[in-house]
Amino acid sequence: MPLTEAGIYAAALRLIDEDGADALTMRRLATVLDANPMSLYHHVPNKEAVLRGVTRMVGAQFRTVTLEDAPWQERLRLLATDFRTLAHRHPKLMAYSFSHQPDFIQHDDPFWTALTAIVSAAGVPLPEVPEIAALIVAVVIGVLAAELNGSLHQWANLKPPGPGTDGEDGPADAAPGSTGAGTTGPGRDHMFRLVMDTLITGLEGRLVAGRNSQGAGH
Repeated sequence: MPLTEAGIYAAALRLIDEDGADALTMRRLATVLDANPMSLYHHVPNKEAVLRGVTRMVGAQFRTVTLEDAPWQERLRLLATDFRTLAHRHPKLMAYSFSHQPDFIQHDDPFWTALTAIVSAAGVPLPEVPEIAALIVAVVIGVLAAELNGSLHQWANLKPPGPGTDGEDGPADAAPGSTGAGTTGPGRDHMFRLVMDTLITGLEGRLVAGRNSQGAGH
């Protein structure tokens, strides 16, 4: 079968899903494709280009349910949950992208397009939409990165200092049924809902404060 750019990305994704982005090499990729390593360079210039191509390919798979008539809060929760589902579908690739590819979200990506539409529908002034959307992305990606590398689970089980904490039950993330790093479970779902509730409550409060300040100025 002749080499194609799409075929190279698909094979690279399989390797990354198995062993992580750091284990990907052009020579190993060529072996999987049963091709001469030098022939890969006719299609992609280097490993970094392969990783970017794989990230774009996975990003194009993002799908979310469109709820145009639903409250913006519900739309935002659903969008973030669908993005989380994609991250957990390819955790090793997404963990790499979160930490090594700050430009992996582009202005025409389905996720960014949907997010900015939701932020605008919430009533955020148009000049502030990109800033608010960027902050939401930063928080969601930070939480997902902590989920994927196990940090969130570890932090959620740290007991606060002070008297009366020894011997108490841990937080929801430590409950029976929670799973290891890179997977979802009842505890992780609870934590993600909590962060989205916090984001939404904060944005609601900011919008109310903005409307009140405008009213006071008239």
